[in-house]
Amino acid sequence: MNGTSEGPAPATDLGPSTITERDEGLAPRTGDPAPGTGRTGPPAYRSVFTTAPLAMAVVDAEGLVVSANDSLGTLLGTDPAALAGGVAADLVDLASDAGTWHAYREVLRGHRPRLRCTRRLKRADGHSLWAQVTVEPLAGSGEPGDGACEGLLLSVADVSARRELQARLRHLQMHDPVTRLPNRALFFERLTAALEAESYEHGGTGRIGVCYLDLDGFKAVNDTHGHRVGDRLLAAVAERLTRCAEEAAHARSGAPLVARLGGDEFALLVEDSTGTDQLADLAGAVLAALQPPFELSDRRLSVTASVGVVERHTAGTTPTALMQAADTTLYWAKADGRARWTLFDPERNASRMTRQALAATLRPAIERGEFALEYQPLVGMEDGRVRGVEALIRWNHPQFGVLAPNRFIALAEEDGSIVPLGRWILRTACHQARRWQLAHPEEPPIFVSVNVAVRQVWDSDLVADVARTLEETGLAPRLLQLELTESAVMGSAGRPLQVLKALSDMGVHIAIDDFGTGYSNLAYLSRLPVSVLKLDGAFVRGFQYEAAVSETAVSEAAGTGAAAGTGAGAGTGAGVANPADEVIVEAMVQLAHRLGLTVTAECVETSDQATRLRRIGCDTGQGWLYSRPVAPDRISALLGSAGPGSAGVQAGVGNP
Repeated sequence: MNGTSEGPAPATDLGPSTITERDEGLAPRTGDPAPGTGRTGPPAYRSVFTTAPLAMAVVDAEGLVVSANDSLGTLLGTDPAALAGGVAADLVDLASDAGTWHAYREVLRGHRPRLRCTRRLKRADGHSLWAQVTVEPLAGSGEPGDGACEGLLLSVADVSARRELQARLRHLQMHDPVTRLPNRALFFERLTAALEAESYEHGGTGRIGVCYLDLDGFKAVNDTHGHRVGDRLLAAVAERLTRCAEEAAHARSGAPLVARLGGDEFALLVEDSTGTDQLADLAGAVLAALQPPFELSDRRLSVTASVGVVERHTAGTTPTALMQAADTTLYWAKADGRARWTLFDPERNASRMTRQALAATLRPAIERGEFALEYQPLVGMEDGRVRGVEALIRWNHPQFGVLAPNRFIALAEEDGSIVPLGRWILRTACHQARRWQLAHPEEPPIFVSVNVAVRQVWDSDLVADVARTLEETGLAPRLLQLELTESAVMGSAGRPLQVLKALSDMGVHIAIDDFGTGYSNLAYLSRLPVSVLKLDGAFVRGFQYEAAVSETAVSEAAGTGAAAGTGAGAGTGAGVANPADEVIVEAMVQLAHRLGLTVTAECVETSDQATRLRRIGCDTGQGWLYSRPVAPDRISALLGSAGPGSAGVQAGVGNP
C-alpha cells in the first residue's frame, strides 16, 4: 500500500465532531440535496471533493476506502484511484496501537463522534511525513450513538513543518544554551521515566545511579576573569564530561546522560546501573578528566570538582529522594576536603537527619523548658574546699533522651539560638549560685562558672545581659566567672575585646577554657582582661605514668570532656603517658602566676594526678576525682557536709 506508517504519535483526540448542518452537502451519496439553497447538485460536490486542498477520502461502513481526492494521492505519492477499495485503517496506520484502533472502531460503529490523532506516514517514494489524521461520520449518515453511521470522512493534514518547529522549540527548552547539554528539566524528565515501574519490570538491572558534581571554586573564576570566561570554562567542562560518559558507556544502558543542572552543577544519570563500583569508577573517571588544565585562548585555568555518588534499587525510589541523597553526598564531599567523590552512607545520613531534627527543635525546646543545668565542683588543690562550680547544660529531649552539650551547642551557634539559650544558662546559674549563698551563710560563697560562645559576644549585648542578671539575682559580680575557649579569646579585637574589658571592669572574672590546645600569643595574653587559665585535660592525662588506671576511669574521663562547658570538652580518650606534659604544665602554671592569673586543671581523675598538680602549684582542680556533674541539690549536700573547720571536699564525695 502506498501509505504506510512508521509508528503512532502520542497525541490522540477523541473530542466531539466538528461537522455541522451546513456541511451536510459534502456527503458523498448520489441523490443528496445540494447544500445551501440546493442549486448545486452532486456534480458540484464531486468537484469540491476532488479539488479540495485538504487530503480526504470517503470510507464506507466496513472501513474500506470508497474514493480519495487528488490531494491525498499527492500527499502519499500515489494515484488516488489506486487507494479505492483499500483498508482505511492501514492507509493511515490506525491499527498500530490498541487505544487508537479501539477509538476508530467506535467512530466506525457510530458510537463516538470523532477521532483525531497524529501519525508518521511513509510516502511511496520512501520519504516520511507527520500527518494529523481526523476521522468523523459523514453529515447525515446517522447521529453518533444510534449505530446508524453509513460512512466516514477521512482527512489527512501534513503537519511535518509544525512538528519540526515543535521539536526545535522543545530542544531549546530542554537544553542549556551555554553547554548545549540537557538541562534540569530534561534530566528530571529522564529520571522520572527511569523510575517508573514499567521501565525496569521487563528487563534491566532494576538499579539506578547518579553522580552529582559541583566545580570547586568556580565563583572565583567568574569574579576574576568575568562571566564570559566562566561560560567558556563550563562549556569545556561539559565536553570532557560528555567524552567521559561516552568512554564509560555500558553495553546494556548506553552512555550516561550528562546534564547541567544550573550554575556550576552537573549530573550524570546511569540507568540500569550494575552497582556502586560502576558509579565509583565513573566518579573517579570524571575527576581524572577534569584534572588537566583548561586552555581557554590566552588563559590556562585549572578546576577541580566534588562529586556525590548515589546508587540504589529503582523500586521504591523517587526522583526527589534520589536527588536529595545526591545533594547531601555532594555536601559531604565538599566538607571532606573537595576534589573528591563521596558515596552515600545511610548511617551518616541518619546522623545528619538527627542533627537537622535537633536544629529544628532547639528554639522551641528553650520555650518548653527542656534544658537543665548540672554543676561540677572546682576544688582548691591545697585545702580541698569547693571554691566554685561549672554550670553544664543538658537537653532532656523527648525523643533522644538526655543529650550532652557536644550534641547541640554547635547547632545552636550555627543558627543563632545560642543567644537565647546562653541567656537562660546565665540567668539559671546565677539564681542557683545565689540560692546556695543564702542557704549556707556560714560558708564562704562559691562562684559559678558559665561558658560563653563567641556568637553571644557578637550577636547580643552580653554586658547588658550580665548586668541585668546580676541585678535580678543579687549575685555579686566576683562570684560569676565566664569561660571562653582559647581560640575565641586569643587574638580578640574590636567588639570582643571591648566586651571582655567591660565585664572585667564590672568585677566579673574571665577564664580561658581548654588552654594549651590553640596557638596562644603569650605576649598578647598579658594584655587581655583574663583572670583564670583552665588547662586542657590532655595535659593532665599525660600525668598517668602508672598502669593502674582502670578502663572505667578512662571512659569517665572522656565523658567529663563531653560534659565540660557548652560543647568544648576537656578532651577524650586516656591519652599516652608523657613525662614532658608535667614539665609543660609546670611552665604554664609559673607563667600564669607571673601574670597574676590563677590556674585550674581539668580532668583530674586520680589522686596521683592531684598530688603532682598540687606540687607544681596548680590552684584548683576539676574532674571525676572530686565529683561528676551533678544536680543542684547534690552541690547543696556537698556544701552542707563541709562545715566550719572541716577538711573540705574529699575525693569522690560528690560522686553518686
